[in-house]
Amino acid sequence: MIYYISLLLIDQFSYLNIFKYLTFRASGAFITSILISFLVGPKLIQYFKVKQKLGQPIRDDGPKWQIEAKKGTPTMGGTLILFALTVSVILWTDLFNIYLWLVLFITLSFGLIGFIDDYLKLKKFSFKGLSGKIKIITQIFITLTFCYLLLFFSEESNTQLLFPIFKNISLDLGYFWFIFGTLVIVGSSNSVNLTDGLDGLAIVPIMIVLSTFSIIAYLVGNAIYSDYLNLTYISGVGEVAVFCAAFIGAGLGFLWFNAPPARIFMGDTGSLSAGAAIGAISVITKNELILLVAGGLFVLEAISVIVQVASFKLTGKRVFRMAPLHHHFEQKGWSESTIVIRFWIISILLAMISLITFKIR
Repeated sequence: MIYYISLLLIDQFSYLNIFKYLTFRASGAFITSILISFLVGPKLIQYFKVKQKLGQPIRDDGPKWQIEAKKGTPTMGGTLILFALTVSVILWTDLFNIYLWLVLFITLSFGLIGFIDDYLKLKKFSFKGLSGKIKIITQIFITLTFCYLLLFFSEESNTQLLFPIFKNISLDLGYFWFIFGTLVIVGSSNSVNLTDGLDGLAIVPIMIVLSTFSIIAYLVGNAIYSDYLNLTYISGVGEVAVFCAAFIGAGLGFLWFNAPPARIFMGDTGSLSAGAAIGAISVITKNELILLVAGGLFVLEAISVIVQVASFKLTGKRVFRMAPLHHHFEQKGWSESTIVIRFWIISILLAMISLITFKIR
């Protein structure tokens, strides 16, 4: 909205030319999201405290101290993130950009699934909400719709899979690309959801990965930089960097209230939508394999659950004391703050490694 107003008035006020720059609008989106979070956050938390009363249901097989300490804390804080994100995106982005609408579509759609799941958990006062089958089927349908629309509306998009580090090596997946894209987005969404188990644990890695992909989107959307780094140039995808900045700002604003001891939890509303956004951006920018590195922390958390379940079903034994992985370290006696900060450090290292691969290429 601000972008188009500036274009209308640019002939009278030449200094409005600054609104054409992605970096300026990304900064504006970032700051706007934080301010909205700070203004809306306290009222939203108070509203949820009154409405939810008993707060977030806590798994009874988790650490006993956690059950008592976190009992009564309201959830569905992802609504704060999504509200700040949406308003900021509408204000600062080019609303005629197809990539922007596609990533916003899948983010809000997965957020709606998470919202329904959170609502059912509160209604039943149980950590079980939507059935797993319904969630997965709905996620797959939304993701396939996203993939179809991406190929249909974007002349730049194709079914090629690009490989990090290696120059000019790609694989045309054909129709299998739909399955691959679905695995990336649904897997990313649910991996982030599994990581969201301690105060501040998920939201900071989410912001770190989004920061990484904001840089990637900017580079891929710039003809000069993409040519220099031997990346596939995609016209218009740079606008996704503004979306990332808005999400990072919303996440930072949420972290203000989620910092230990958390006043509100993100819930599936936030974790499912954030993971879907990250996965969708990796597909749009043709850097799906980079997500395995940049989002390596989420991958580890998901693998720990898969390994735990498979081991128990096949051998009757558990590999970890408890899954996902962060709960394993809790059971070993690590403090919550130690786990969270160390996982943050791992996420930063993985993000840096993922960016280094572009220069190696």
